[in-house]
Amino acid sequence: MSQMTQKTVQFHELELDQRILKAVAQLGWQQPTLIQSTAIPLLLEGKDVVVRARTGSGKTATYALPLIQKILNSKLNASEQYVSAVVLAPTKELCRQSRKVIEQLVESCGKVVRVADIADSSNDTVTQRHALSESPDIVVATPANLLAYAEAGSVVDLKHVETLVVDEADLVFAYGYEKDFKRLIKHLPPIYQAVLVSATLTDDVARMKGLCLNNPVTLKLEEPELVPQDQLSHQRILAEENDKPAILYALLKLRLIRGKSIIFVNSIDRCYKVRLFLEQFGIRACVLNSELPANIRIHTISQFNKGTYDIIIASDEHHMEKPGGKSATNRKSPRSGDMESSASRGIDFQCVNNVINFDFPRDVTSYIHRAGRTARGNKRAPSCPLSA
Repeated sequence: MSQMTQKTVQFHELELDQRILKAVAQLGWQQPTLIQSTAIPLLLEGKDVVVRARTGSGKTATYALPLIQKILNSKLNASEQYVSAVVLAPTKELCRQSRKVIEQLVESCGKVVRVADIADSSNDTVTQRHALSESPDIVVATPANLLAYAEAGSVVDLKHVETLVVDEADLVFAYGYEKDFKRLIKHLPPIYQAVLVSATLTDDVARMKGLCLNNPVTLKLEEPELVPQDQLSHQRILAEENDKPAILYALLKLRLIRGKSIIFVNSIDRCYKVRLFLEQFGIRACVLNSELPANIRIHTISQFNKGTYDIIIASDEHHMEKPGGKSATNRKSPRSGDMESSASRGIDFQCVNNVINFDFPRDVTSYIHRAGRTARGNKRAPSCPLSA
């Protein structure tokens, strides 16, 4: 276990290609986060790494930057095109998010590095098969999604994969992918670099580590689970259950809460009840929960990020708030919703000013993940009012 302390490093000191540095500059990233400055050199050395850092600390770029650098290096001597990296994530939204970050970082590389997201619900099977047949450098997928194509034989060849990344690794088994993951890694070559990225280190992560990592370095940040108070403030309002809607309305109408806000509730039904209540007073809000189809969830997140809505009401079902819990026996049963969705985990809601717990989370871990939707990376959030 490697305990990390703060040290100031700049992106240009990480031995990254100039094309990558140009993309980083265009994204406006001033300097690496702590996990990035510590993990990237190890990953560039080719070590297997378990990256554990809090929500919003820049974990996607932590693996994406060295992954792209490794592909650029291999392109210097490669005579053929093949899939050299696989990025696995437990949800379609996370796959889409990872793909977007990677595409932003290869923007200045021209068409040298190609990325295919076969978990994207907007792509039909024919489109996905075509993307895989062209052997993209990086394939982003859920374990079950990629396994289906790998077992189809001629669709995708994973025998040349040099890097395996598992994003939000603590959720992969919890979302019912353990059997899929074990079958999938049999399609990989005997030797490859493996990276597990997670906000928490659970028993599931330990089991996965034993399956695909070789003598790994485990990085755990020496920092609190939540960002410091000069970056994110926490407030509590004690209220009776029946008073909470009126208090929420007053906070919004009197502009005591300003900017883009996520309102968290503990059930799907509460999502719609809170939205209907707010709409009675002319306050527009969109809804995000696991019963919505994947393409609707992705569209809703996009609308919120673009500013079409300033308020999003999101539900976290109980089974989704236990990342180390038992695997689901049925990921897509009619009532349980799509197990590939959780609003408190991983999704990159952009420029969030406030996180409001209309229903207080059931455990500390859920509170941490919810709060992590704002004050991402080195950014500040003006306030994080909470109603309980």
